[in-house]
Amino acid sequence: MTDYYDDLECRDPEERERALMAALPGQVGHAQDQASGLAKILTGIPAADITSRDALARLPVTRKSDLIALHEASPPFGGLNATPTSGLRRLFLSPGPIADLQGRGPDWFRFGRALYAAGVRPGEVVHNCFSYHLTPAGFMMEDAAAAIGCPVFPGGVGNTDRQVQAIHHFGASVYAGTPDFLMVILDKAEELGVDIATLTKATVGGGALFPAVREEYRRRGVHVRQNYGTADCGLIAYESEAMEGLIIDDSIIVEIVQPGTNDLAADGEIGEVVVTLLNPDYPLIRFGTGDLSSFMLGQSSCGRTAPRIKGLVGRADQTTKIRGMFVYPGQMDAVVKQAAEIGPAITKVRLEVGNEDGRDTARLLCEVGDAPGGPPLAGGVEEIFTDICKVHANVEYVKTGSLPNDGKIIDDTRSYD
Repeated sequence: MTDYYDDLECRDPEERERALMAALPGQVGHAQDQASGLAKILTGIPAADITSRDALARLPVTRKSDLIALHEASPPFGGLNATPTSGLRRLFLSPGPIADLQGRGPDWFRFGRALYAAGVRPGEVVHNCFSYHLTPAGFMMEDAAAAIGCPVFPGGVGNTDRQVQAIHHFGASVYAGTPDFLMVILDKAEELGVDIATLTKATVGGGALFPAVREEYRRRGVHVRQNYGTADCGLIAYESEAMEGLIIDDSIIVEIVQPGTNDLAADGEIGEVVVTLLNPDYPLIRFGTGDLSSFMLGQSSCGRTAPRIKGLVGRADQTTKIRGMFVYPGQMDAVVKQAAEIGPAITKVRLEVGNEDGRDTARLLCEVGDAPGGPPLAGGVEEIFTDICKVHANVEYVKTGSLPNDGKIIDDTRSYD
């Protein structure tokens, strides 16, 4: 018999919907009163009238791709925060740059539910390989583990030799991190001859978990469950032992809209995931994540009754995520401008993102015009890319005019099937 994180997971769906809609007008009013940026976006909207999904769907969508400009115009958070900076717990600067925040209180990002659904129980050692540097992912998992009652090893990324030693030394049973880094750790343990057989569970996010990779993990004794969240929204949805889509978190409202519009997608149609947070610190109303998915019919066989979405199938824009880090088209322009300081100008670039053996790959293809001295050293451009995007890409030079004229700056060729 499955047990649950709390009673909210098994509520009658109508009871859940009534509770969410009852909280909605107060949250819209709170956003208008306390968040200056949202007050502008929601000007003239009577909060008391927003009591249904139909009413909510008439409000404008604020997209993740809008945040860079909003934050620059009104730092640090574009007026989207209701709690002032002085009242927050942590401040982050994610690639973009985009400012992110964490309020006070336990498990503020609400990932405890995802860990529990992945089979994590009190007392288990969680080896946390989400990054603690600049971005909130590491703290999301740490606070979630604390909410369940689990000690955490704050591994972060890199240093795989020591990561393996730590898993062995502390007997960690749970991995938390991106899907591909788990493979790096397992391979390193085999290479070093270190026994990490205690590691039998994993909760992964920040990248696609491909079926063949999941099966390889299962073959090696690690049962993997996915979580889906963002630095802005916290937990959005999570996978249970049923592995029948992603179950939406009980404390948020999710819509699927036609990409680039405010309009709802038809039932079952793929569209952009749009989230409304019932969070007093950060009352985002109709926040467009840029991720593509669709609703599923029915309920999970695990007994949780919240609506479900299918796994993510891509992005609504050219923004992509590589090894857990968002990379934006505008960052490619910044790379080109900085690269001009160390060599002849790069005239055109295209970032190709793929997946090999379950691991994300990135190649920055560069065209360089005819100039004496040849192109700048690829290693120098790679350093610039890493500094700006916080993730590595291999730099390759190609002939002038060889890159496609299709408007793409980022070409994500990964298949999410």
